[in-house]
Amino acid sequence: MKKVNLIIPCYNEEEALPLFAGELNKVMEQLNTADDHSASRQSGGTEISGIKDDRDVSGQAYEFEILLINDGSTDATLQVMQDICTKDSRYKYLSFSRNFGKEAAMYAGFCNSDGDYVAVMDADMQDPPSLLPRMLHCLETEDYDSVATRRVTRLGEPPIRSFFARAFYKLINKISDANVVDGARDFRLMKRNMVDAIVSMCESNRFSKGIFGWIGFKTKWIEFENVNRIAGETKWNFWGLLKYAIDGIINFSETPMSIASGLGVTCTAISFIMILFIIIRKLAFGDAVAGWPSLVCIILFVAGLQFLCIGIMGKYLSKTYMEVKKRPHYIISETNKENVEKIN
Repeated sequence: MKKVNLIIPCYNEEEALPLFAGELNKVMEQLNTADDHSASRQSGGTEISGIKDDRDVSGQAYEFEILLINDGSTDATLQVMQDICTKDSRYKYLSFSRNFGKEAAMYAGFCNSDGDYVAVMDADMQDPPSLLPRMLHCLETEDYDSVATRRVTRLGEPPIRSFFARAFYKLINKISDANVVDGARDFRLMKRNMVDAIVSMCESNRFSKGIFGWIGFKTKWIEFENVNRIAGETKWNFWGLLKYAIDGIINFSETPMSIASGLGVTCTAISFIMILFIIIRKLAFGDAVAGWPSLVCIILFVAGLQFLCIGIMGKYLSKTYMEVKKRPHYIISETNKENVEKIN
């Protein structure tokens, strides 16, 4: 029997979590229960809704363990998790001591998963659990290391956010080695070898979409229409997404540093040419140096470029600073799962 871990990062999802768990339970039952009405007999086995019948003598195809990660929620998310775990032993929860962010929650799930297959999903139903059977079928029957999902539409999303999201995907693919697909979700199902590679990348400044693309492995993409969250409110605003995008670029590209260096060289060259022009004009025509307003504008422009370049270098330096401090990615204050490293 193969084990499947499902990692569910949660931050203030008390309304959505029970609905998500109910839908996920239906999908798990579909995968593990033989239905004579929907099964189609084929030579060498049985297929249910396109899923190869791989059951053992107990009639179970997969052993599921769902890791609910409470990322320092301020509502009743933890209590909802505890209630779900009490009713269903397949569910385990890890509760952080504070809000460490979704990246830390995902990493905690990867570090504490031991399944043959591992998936990351959001609890707001924007990652449809109904795709899981198809994803499992792909890994079981095709030569892929992971199955990932991407949205082909952005219906319901503000137009300005969609515009900048598409621009970000184009930009990061041009300036970095990370292959980040436009519309890619964190929702993906991976084999053990890929998960081990992700865990080995223990950097503090994490950008999982970039990590997934950087480590490689053979990935199959499944497209689906955008789904609005089932309950609650999104935790991402425009500025939060912008900061996340900047962090992604800094983590996987040195191009901003190259641009800063190029600006410095360009400004120096222009300044040198202007100095020669002023000297030649003075010697040839005896013109007095004039144009104080334009001079002030040039000084302000060059000063602005200097501050921009210093800011870019400072951003890289701050990332290095956080890495060398080697602070833990997360601290777990409470859990019902055995053999968990509470600080990592």
